Amino acid sequence: MRPSGRKLDAMRPIAIETGVTKHAEGSCLIRCGDTHVLCTATIEDKAPPFLKGTGLGWVTAEYGMLPRATNTRNRREAAAGKQSGRTQEIQRLVGRALRAGVDRVALGERQIVIDCDVIQADGGTRCAAITGGWVALRLAVNRLIKAGAVTGDPIVDHVAAVSCGIYAGQPVLDLDYAEDSEAGTDGNFILTGRGRLVEVQMSAEGATFSRDEMGRLLDLAETGIGELVAAQRAAT
Repeated sequence: MRPSGRKLDAMRPIAIETGVTKHAEGSCLIRCGDTHVLCTATIEDKAPPFLKGTGLGWVTAEYGMLPRATNTRNRREAAAGKQSGRTQEIQRLVGRALRAGVDRVALGERQIVIDCDVIQADGGTRCAAITGGWVALRLAVNRLIKAGAVTGDPIVDHVAAVSCGIYAGQPVLDLDYAEDSEAGTDGNFILTGRGRLVEVQMSAEGATFSRDEMGRLLDLAETGIGELVAAQRAAT
């Protein structure tokens, strides 16, 4: 039995509310159970210096967690004077994932920055950031299309992410914190709407896993991604 009482292949409730900030070109608040992440997209009219003259656009991300997003207060990283290695790793992951769904030629020499701020954490924050970040990106690109700033749609596919793991000896979908902290195997699966793999992060946290178990986790992930993409479509 899962702590939440969910079935092995059941997602947490998913809700995506758009237009939650006044100034950003795209914004949403994504809720995956008790994990809540605010995602905003900012369009900058020039690409980073390393892309100058290439005709290519860029999508990048920043990620942060509010001090009381967890059950104890975490010190703000700005107060510490540097980002943690975890934060840097996650925001690079979010940027890589979202770029997989973008035609950078069609985007043109501009940059879209996705800011992901975790308001409340209960496992799967990076997955929620990617899934919600895509919605914010989609809304921002819609503005470019409406303004005639791009000739075609730079977004070629949905991108979403979900966690899966081996909990109490069973493969389970969409781990919350209680499961994530006790899982023998933990994995994050990033897929496109067409089911193409973008990135898979898997590790044996307390017990090794077999190739068959990895396949069963991927099967669960595909089910979860289907639900997430449906939620993205409904929101945009």
